[in-house]
Amino acid sequence: MDQFQILFTLAVALLAGLLMSRVVKPLKLPAVTGYLLAGILIGPYCLGSFGITGLFGSFGAHTVAGETMENMAGIIQNVALGFIAFAIGTEFRLSTLKKTGKQATIVGILQAVTAMIFVDAALIGLHFILGEDKLPLSVAITLGAIATATAPAATLMVVKQYKAKGPLTDILLPVVALDDAVGLVCFAVSIGVAQAISGGVVTVVSVLVNPLLEVILSLVLGALVGGMFSAVETMFHSNSKRLCISITFVLFAIAISQLHYEFDNGLKIGFSNLLVCMMLGTVFCNVCDAAEELMERTDKWTMPIYVLFFVISGAELDFSVFADWIVVVVGIVYIIFRSLGKYFGAYGSAKLAKCSPTIVKYLGVTLLPQAGVAIGMALTAYTVLPDGAIVRNIVLFGVMIYELVGPMLTKIALTKAGDIVPKEHAHHHHLLHHHAKQHEEPSDTENK
Repeated sequence: MDQFQILFTLAVALLAGLLMSRVVKPLKLPAVTGYLLAGILIGPYCLGSFGITGLFGSFGAHTVAGETMENMAGIIQNVALGFIAFAIGTEFRLSTLKKTGKQATIVGILQAVTAMIFVDAALIGLHFILGEDKLPLSVAITLGAIATATAPAATLMVVKQYKAKGPLTDILLPVVALDDAVGLVCFAVSIGVAQAISGGVVTVVSVLVNPLLEVILSLVLGALVGGMFSAVETMFHSNSKRLCISITFVLFAIAISQLHYEFDNGLKIGFSNLLVCMMLGTVFCNVCDAAEELMERTDKWTMPIYVLFFVISGAELDFSVFADWIVVVVGIVYIIFRSLGKYFGAYGSAKLAKCSPTIVKYLGVTLLPQAGVAIGMALTAYTVLPDGAIVRNIVLFGVMIYELVGPMLTKIALTKAGDIVPKEHAHHHHLLHHHAKQHEEPSDTENK
């Protein structure tokens, strides 16, 4: 029965996601939004609440089927995020980094820190208005750090769906990648301060050593797996076998990054799935000659996993958080000030890095989506802070809004920046190019 339910649910999820992407197409919404809406529709708060087999109503149910389904969903999400991070890592070609590397580094760090400062300032102010019992200071500080994280998944899917190309896309993907490394460090420091306020024990190891160690070890592991990948890949020449090798090493990297060790002195050795796979992608695209061709093939293979990832993410959006007015009020303040922080942080830092006016104007809007990494941070806060449940609920509220609105805003910003060419324009451009070529050809023959 379990196998039937799992396979049937996955089939329903894929079908619902694909059909919903057709529904949102006339509305000019990105496919990602359709997948998320499909997840909400077949999730526990809509059709899933009727207990129909094949829908995500069994999410969180304390049954063997419910737990198996959640494990399955967890695996799909980890694999999807690994491949998304790998794809973003392949954008770090040395040739493009020479052009955008310095700018991306400045923008990546400054916009994340600005978002944290904006949210911290707003929520600490709100803490004094509402009082410690409604909004604890530890919660305000933790939420500020979580505000740094941007969801690479939604951004990458919009870029791929609309084949976005141009200066904004070139700087966007490295900025999103850096954003996660900066976010991890900011979060670890902030949660250390929050624990100190809540009366927990805080050491230099937990606040500074562990997060820096996680970032460094993740990059080293990614580079080592990338080196092995490049060495093994040269043994195979057929495209299908090379595709198998690509998938093998990404899965290998995702598996190893799940390992973590804790020592008695508080030292933790762990890895970030995203950073390991990003580094793997970076090494791969700079060492392997057939990287671009292989990435095209990998994209086709991973598409169903991406669809499932977003449908499951939609099904996991927790609508029960709307029941608590404190969560809604703090959530709205969090969303407004994070959005302002991201926008003005990107605006100011892009100006400082002497980016083009288009990037200065539109980059901030593309950095709004928030999902997996932020939820991961919120769950960590939930386990280590006495008031962690408030953090988790506010982040879930924010993610729900950002995931539904973020991809659409990213698409609008990329279109206005000229990185997404509407189909009719692209067709018109192609015809003009074709006519120009036809006119040139006779003169070429005359010259001969």
